[in-house]
Amino acid sequence: MLSRIAARVVPFFGRLTVTADPGARLAPGSILVANHTSLADPALVLAALRGHLAVEPVLMATSGLWRIPVLGRALTREGYVPVHRGTARAAAALDRAAVALASGRHVMLYAEGRIPPRRDSAENPPEAFRTGLARLALATGAQVVPIGQAGARRITSGGRAKQLAGVLTAPVRRPGLHVHIGAPLTLPADVAEATALAHGAVTEAWRTAAGALGEPAALGACGRPVAAPRARRRRG
Repeated sequence: MLSRIAARVVPFFGRLTVTADPGARLAPGSILVANHTSLADPALVLAALRGHLAVEPVLMATSGLWRIPVLGRALTREGYVPVHRGTARAAAALDRAAVALASGRHVMLYAEGRIPPRRDSAENPPEAFRTGLARLALATGAQVVPIGQAGARRITSGGRAKQLAGVLTAPVRRPGLHVHIGAPLTLPADVAEATALAHGAVTEAWRTAAGALGEPAALGACGRPVAAPRARRRRG
């Protein structure tokens, strides 16, 4: 349901475009990992996945969202997984995600673990990844699909007042939004190597998405997208 809502609502706030690598196919029980920049970016990615690949993933999200009465019930109904960061319950989220993957559902997570604390609306490459993604992939053998999104910060970013102003004015401004879906990869068994490989793949996908919007951080002096160091893909 939430993916369907996102697919209907996102076009009201901006102009969403979607691209994908030629080999961007999602096997049942794949892990989807995207860069996290804004409160708005989950909606962008959910809308893109539903519209482009007819996929409605289980989302791993901060447990605080479950305290919002109506939203919390919807998240539970969808089978989304709460992540209790910084507590002894954090590891349980990986166990629940593994169950969802085993049932054939796709699981989407944010390996950065937070929204960057910047107040501007510009794009920047993904922050360092935490190891949860690599550990989940190692435990389940699931393929990882890198996703890059750009433009969400044009809807909402910064402090509360700026975020509210961004949401209220977005339907008038209709900013450009772009999601790029990369080809799946199988992560190696070494957690550090796997984390670095996944980060490189998501950075590459982000650079494609941000370059499509003309974001300076993704463009070279010639005005063309800068090629990220190419992630070595290991296919299962």
